[in-house]
Amino acid sequence: MPAPLRVETAPGVQCERISVPIRAVGLYVPAGSAPLPSTALMLAVPAGIAGCPVRIMCTAPTRYGSADPAVLVAARKAGIELVFKVGGAQAIAAMAYGTDTIPKCDKIFGPGNAWVTAAKLLVAQDADGAAADLPAGVSEVMVIADASARADFVAADLLAQAEHSPDAQAILVTFGARLAAAAMREVQRQSIRCCGADPDGLIEGDALHRR
Repeated sequence: MPAPLRVETAPGVQCERISVPIRAVGLYVPAGSAPLPSTALMLAVPAGIAGCPVRIMCTAPTRYGSADPAVLVAARKAGIELVFKVGGAQAIAAMAYGTDTIPKCDKIFGPGNAWVTAAKLLVAQDADGAAADLPAGVSEVMVIADASARADFVAADLLAQAEHSPDAQAILVTFGARLAAAAMREVQRQSIRCCGADPDGLIEGDALHRR
């Protein structure tokens, strides 16, 4: 935590900077295409360090009606005691305005799809709504690598962003033809190992982009 800063700008005039926790924060953890326990940690840990008195989390339920266990474990480890099985724009509205069960929050944090981002922008413009963090765009990454780079590391970096959504962009720029081919093979191997993906459908048009 930053220490308070006090400066005397003129004789008898004191200016001070202090950190005050937000009273109530809403943390949104996407779980549509894949659960993101890492996002739960990245949101909940700073809220705990800041000492926000009210910290709630919303995450979309699985097809079986329960919250993802990994997200719940991450939330519990980070000190979150209230997790609601609500996703999408309706979760943002619930945290911004409050419901019979979900407390009203002063600020909402967390990424999401286009509908979640639009909802955050709308409630932030409403005086009765809630402030929001920076709008999260489409996930994207560009890896620039030379021939000495490890293909498995490159593939892992590409997949870490590509897994976020179907419209995520993961780009490799390299002059090493061998690295490019090895990285594509690694993307297929790691995807199959982790997700059971179809290797024939992973890299559409890779022959066109290989150059």
